[in-house]
Amino acid sequence: MNIQKVGVVGAGQMGNGIAHVMALAGYDVLMSDINQETLDSALALIKRNLARQVGRGTINESDMAGALNHIHTTLNLADIGQSDLIIEAATERESVKQAIFEDLLPHLKPKTILTSNTSSISITRLGSRTDRPEKFMGFHFMNPVPIMQLVELIRGIATDDATFQACKSVVDQLGKTAASAEDFPAFIVNRILMPMINEAVYTLYEGVGSVQSIDQSMRLGANHPMGPLELADFIGLDTCLAIMNVLHDGLADTKYRPCPLLTKYVEAGWLGRKTERGFYDYRGAAPVPTR
Repeated sequence: MNIQKVGVVGAGQMGNGIAHVMALAGYDVLMSDINQETLDSALALIKRNLARQVGRGTINESDMAGALNHIHTTLNLADIGQSDLIIEAATERESVKQAIFEDLLPHLKPKTILTSNTSSISITRLGSRTDRPEKFMGFHFMNPVPIMQLVELIRGIATDDATFQACKSVVDQLGKTAASAEDFPAFIVNRILMPMINEAVYTLYEGVGSVQSIDQSMRLGANHPMGPLELADFIGLDTCLAIMNVLHDGLADTKYRPCPLLTKYVEAGWLGRKTERGFYDYRGAAPVPTR
């Protein structure tokens, strides 16, 4: 299938990054959201990130101008129905994603491929609620999208090979690397990463170490570029908790039980960088540990 037009649902942290890399690769992108302010902010952020790439010499001014010309926005979800490929990048709640796909179905072309950027939710279950489970799959980008090289491609039980190959060709066109994952809770990256983050929160909860000592230990002792608690703040503590709940519910194993301290932070609305407080307080000149 020749994919030229890409629809992106959601203009948040992941959606704007997906629109950025798709447009830079030459695809025509239509990005939708329910909020005009979010769309405007997304376009401004994409422009800043492209300018940063120009400054680093990874792209030139012509590439930047071309990418910006490829991106359009809409508040009407139905407008993206005529895309060849649609990537849903809404919040990590299954009910929200299902509602989006239900609203899209009447407006789709027969050959439109539907995908979700979900980091943990069952692709088989999401696809089964649509009229095209064979043309539905997981298209999971890593954050931040313009920088991270991996894309997880997840087949549902009904996904056909033509759909997989079409999505694989898009990943290749982006200059990224595709990892094929089976449709089990949290797939590959988050199946391994989130329990590590959760264990770091338990280490804090049990008083084994402070925020600073835990992150410092993993940066210097395991050569991680970012400590696990700093990384959790970057991802969003609500997203971390949602993925741990998917793992715990889907695999029924107590080793995936979310740490009560992680739950408490989310209940407090301390979700990390996006709310300026999480395991660190970001409201000052430099991040300060909150415990």
